[in-house]
Amino acid sequence: MTLPKTASIAQAGTQVIFDFSSSTPQILHWGSDLGNQAVDQLRAASVQPAAHAELDEHHFEGIWRENARGFISRPALLGHRLGKDFSQLFELVDVALTESSMVAISRDERAGLEVKASFVFVGSGVLEIRQEVKNLGSESYSLEALEVFLPLPDSACESMDFAGRWVKERQPHRRQIQPGTWVREEREGRSSHDYTILQLAMTKGANYQLGEVWSMGVGFSGNSRHSVERHQSGRTYISAGELLLPGEVILEAGETHSAPSVYAIHSAEGIDGISDRSYSWLRGRKEHPSNIRPRPLTLNVWEAVYFDHNLEKLSELADVAQEIGVERFVLDDGWFGSRRDDTKGLGDWQMSDEVWPEGLGALIEKVKASGMEFGLWFEGEMLNPDSDVYRAHPDWILKVGDRVPPEGRRQLVVDLTNPDAFSYILEAVDKVLSDYDIAYIKWDHNKFLLEPASNDRPAVHKQTLAIYELFAELKRRHPGFEIESCSSGGGRIDLGMAQVADRFWTSDCNDALERQFIQRYTQIAIPPEMLGSHIGPTQSHTTGRVHSLSFRAITALFGHAGLEWDVTKTTTEERKLLATWSQYYKANRELLHTGKMIRVEQTDDASFVHGVVSQDRSRALFAWVTLAGQAGSRPNAICFEGLDPKKNYLAKAAFPAGEPAFTQRTNVAWFAGVKMTGEALRTVGLRSPIMNPENALLIEIEEI
Repeated sequence: MTLPKTASIAQAGTQVIFDFSSSTPQILHWGSDLGNQAVDQLRAASVQPAAHAELDEHHFEGIWRENARGFISRPALLGHRLGKDFSQLFELVDVALTESSMVAISRDERAGLEVKASFVFVGSGVLEIRQEVKNLGSESYSLEALEVFLPLPDSACESMDFAGRWVKERQPHRRQIQPGTWVREEREGRSSHDYTILQLAMTKGANYQLGEVWSMGVGFSGNSRHSVERHQSGRTYISAGELLLPGEVILEAGETHSAPSVYAIHSAEGIDGISDRSYSWLRGRKEHPSNIRPRPLTLNVWEAVYFDHNLEKLSELADVAQEIGVERFVLDDGWFGSRRDDTKGLGDWQMSDEVWPEGLGALIEKVKASGMEFGLWFEGEMLNPDSDVYRAHPDWILKVGDRVPPEGRRQLVVDLTNPDAFSYILEAVDKVLSDYDIAYIKWDHNKFLLEPASNDRPAVHKQTLAIYELFAELKRRHPGFEIESCSSGGGRIDLGMAQVADRFWTSDCNDALERQFIQRYTQIAIPPEMLGSHIGPTQSHTTGRVHSLSFRAITALFGHAGLEWDVTKTTTEERKLLATWSQYYKANRELLHTGKMIRVEQTDDASFVHGVVSQDRSRALFAWVTLAGQAGSRPNAICFEGLDPKKNYLAKAAFPAGEPAFTQRTNVAWFAGVKMTGEALRTVGLRSPIMNPENALLIEIEEI
């Protein structure tokens, strides 16, 4: 077979150029489309000199980064065969090409291994990379890692990722790329509150609108490893992949392991360009939730009733929800078994005779008669030791030997790789969904995995695939039914779960100030229509802060909006404002859930300006948010990006849930409307009112 010497694949202004002349796929370029650049000339331009104290001549390391090719950093594949075959030299044997894909197969006959790498543009310039390894030998092969590494240009000199904890997810951390390796590992058996979703590398000073950005993220909900490394040679790489536990993947003769997809996104238009490509790709899927129907305004009653389930109280909540304009009513934890608190009953997915002796029929009938669909909470991957299912099946948990892992929230983790346990959970949930008219479930996951073993073998990879299969089977049995992924809030938000869930609960924190940050940075990768953003109570249950309804409502607007509040305790005026806000959300959700996300750079940390601009740039909705007190007595102007500089617009203030709090003797003059070009709105902007800290002002912009 004659193999090509070079290849180029491209989509939506992004290009990857390969060279195969060294018998291995070598990436010469990943970035903006270079047009008709001759690849042989690009290869000549890419050959590096041989430095003293290194090799005698230049060697391309290829995508597998083998030590046998002279590469001295971490290979893409790590493993061994009882201590042997730890070092490979893969030779290219086949290449399949299309305009937007390249698939390469390589072998090392001596090591008895075959590897396959697939680079496919899946939409909007998003590159999906899949890798496989097959054991061609007669003895078992222990796989330790199979990760994707991509080269970065020398201009990439800064990196950013996101860290966090419960109720404070996705906080940004930016730094200079230094010699050595910066690694982010997650070992919770889920993606984690501390998970970065995407790791970014950037040119110097790149911001939301300007500069080049390269990003990578793992499409998987288990353990993960992301890194940015700079070698002593000065070359820089970015990587992502699943983190395998020792002994987790042992390939017998003829077996193949497929690593989770890794998604690579390049932007020549700053960080917002990464978001735009990610959103466009996800929204391009036929099954994307907002392609099926508008995202319904949701009331989750957890913070209204907690475990105190009472038909009269819940009916009262439904009445007020109907008055407000809620479209989905969700009953949370506490409806099943002996689950009167969080210490017992979890795993017994049968209706509680104590709380619901007649079942949920009366409540669901009330909810539906009030014009809403009904949703229900599950946490099928967990159980309490104090439960009937655990007493009957103590072997149904992930554990090593007879050792029971430490509990968290009095919970242990169900071994979904156990066919009997999987079948029990599937059939129990399916029965509830079949017995009642349930359009939606909130699926929680409140404990990270400790000693995650099944039959004493590490099981995170298989456990993750099992929850994907369980969700898929539930959807096959109940067409049109939706799943929200929750994990103590934002503990399992990733590009893998985004393929099987319809919504994420972004955080257990409903504090509007904290949510401004959590939503902003979660939305780097995940579009707002997939992120639950609710108006919480006046005083936050997680921080104790008190915020105005206006601030909470504007914060919740920029997502899949809803409420998490005992709305029966609202005043008449608050209900009127909530009804107005509800109507406003419904009138604008198409814009919010299809438009381009814009984050405007600010000169200080005291405010945010963010918004959504329609794809044709005829409409926009922005929020100016005061995070803290402003430096000047009269704040800086509010400027806007993303508009057509030549179009004429009308900009005005909007108050769907009341006005923010101002401290000023006179107001600005544009609230009722001002006509400006897109360029004027970008460069001159609108003069800011003097607004109190922790408030938000909504600004509508429409072409005239």
